[in-house]
Amino acid sequence: MNGMASDHNASSQEEYLPHYLQKEDPFASKLSREADIVAGFYLTVIGILSTLGNGYVIFMSSKRKKKLRPAEIMTVNLAVCDLGISVVGKPFSIISFFSHRWVFGWMGCRWYGWAGFFFGCGSLITMTAVSLDRYLKICHLSYGTWLKRHHAFICLAIIWAYATFWATVPFAGVGNYAPEPFGTSCTLDWWLAQASVAGQAFILSILFFCLLFPTAVIVFSYVKIILKVKSSTKEVAHYDTRIQNSHILEMKLTKVAMLICVGFLIAWIPYAVVSVWSAFGQPDSVPIQFSVVPTLLAKSAAMYNPIIYQVIDCKFACCRSGGLKTLQKKSSLKKSR
Repeated sequence: MNGMASDHNASSQEEYLPHYLQKEDPFASKLSREADIVAGFYLTVIGILSTLGNGYVIFMSSKRKKKLRPAEIMTVNLAVCDLGISVVGKPFSIISFFSHRWVFGWMGCRWYGWAGFFFGCGSLITMTAVSLDRYLKICHLSYGTWLKRHHAFICLAIIWAYATFWATVPFAGVGNYAPEPFGTSCTLDWWLAQASVAGQAFILSILFFCLLFPTAVIVFSYVKIILKVKSSTKEVAHYDTRIQNSHILEMKLTKVAMLICVGFLIAWIPYAVVSVWSAFGQPDSVPIQFSVVPTLLAKSAAMYNPIIYQVIDCKFACCRSGGLKTLQKKSSLKKSR
């Protein structure tokens, strides 16, 4: 019986054809022309805001590059990844949505899929490194003081090498990039898991090393930080002003990092769920009109980070000005006494 079942599974995998092989033209849009135009305008707005916002973050950081802390260096790297997605990837999809089909062929499809996966993986691994930096800074002060700028640059080299490896692995014959079911965008070939055991192993490896493991590290780091902050708030109040100001700055960087991670995961988790269902669920069970929504949501992730920087900076500036006013009042009282 087991042998018959395995033979049936093998034959079903051999008979399975992904959506891009079932049609004569896999790059023809499966959406209405009106829906493609709306998606094109949406991505245009997202691309412009993301390019301007992340470009501004990189420009302002370059003016004080010698004073950047390790966590801020990582944040700049995140802005570089987001800018890369906006500049390298979004023009392809915008033109294709307005053209009502993917117009760049298989080479352009693989390049677009590689670039999206490369910068997306780079963003998530950067956020993982930032969360670990925040965890060490706040929960293990001895390790936190040991981390210096050159360690941040070493970490950047590891991040780019990690993203390059996993984005390039599909070209080694164990995976591929393929058009989305709606036809006007390309992504990792999740449908290989329906075709063979090797495809399943490849997709599971991608999911673990490029999504589940980094997300678990991020969640662990920030849960430990929240618990530590709750227990140490009263202790910091007894320190002098210089230590309190340093603590406020570290908490500001932690809030920025935490909000960035939350925004990224909210944008990408629906897409990850749909992709996993496409890989391991019933073949072609995800409606085409439904699959396009998580894709468009994920493409908006690069726009949120500059907004988060500005909101936190404004709040921090207000708090800092309020603290300065309090200190000035105290000093004037001392002088009058």
